[in-house]
Amino acid sequence: MPIKHVLYGPTYSNDEIKKALNLTGYTITELSDPAETAAKLIADGCIVGWYQGRSEFGPRALGHRSILADPGRENMKEEINARVKYREEFRPFAPSVLEERATDIFSFDSPSPYMTIACDVNDNWVNKLPATTHVNNTARVQTVNKEIDPLYYALISNTAKKTDLPVVLNTSFNIKGQPIVETPLDALSTFSGTGMDAVILGTYIVKKPEKPRAF
Repeated sequence: MPIKHVLYGPTYSNDEIKKALNLTGYTITELSDPAETAAKLIADGCIVGWYQGRSEFGPRALGHRSILADPGRENMKEEINARVKYREEFRPFAPSVLEERATDIFSFDSPSPYMTIACDVNDNWVNKLPATTHVNNTARVQTVNKEIDPLYYALISNTAKKTDLPVVLNTSFNIKGQPIVETPLDALSTFSGTGMDAVILGTYIVKKPEKPRAF
């Protein structure tokens, strides 16, 4: 029987997340709709840490321990590398796309839920997705299924309503040389030490006091 997902890692309750947040001294806010809040931040040009549910098994962040941003912004790749990932400029970021829209944007004919397939970006979308399109006009795509991952799907869907792009930039929630975050404190430590604008853990959000850069 084929597996439907790789979300088999640990999960942490909202109570556990709140205990970790209370150790930081940050001002925290509880959200009624984390996916909608994240979508608004992304559409506004923010770089957002997204920490939800069970962690992913394997080498790719698939929308549970991820850093997310708007792939349609020309300088977003450079911003994330400079402010968050601290890694080589040539290394690409991946697009997460609503499964039913994937073939409109990318040249493949089956779902790619594990971000393991590189394919061509369709010509009319290359300039719309500068932050996730490689120099050879390809991308390593993750398709997101509504039934399998409803919260991450809702985030991308809400973002699409604001940006007209059914895609978000998705990179792993870590910095160069460190593993993907696992615990809430891991996530908060990485958030604190980078230029991310906000992090959403479960139903809680923390924002940096300074405003995000305009670009």
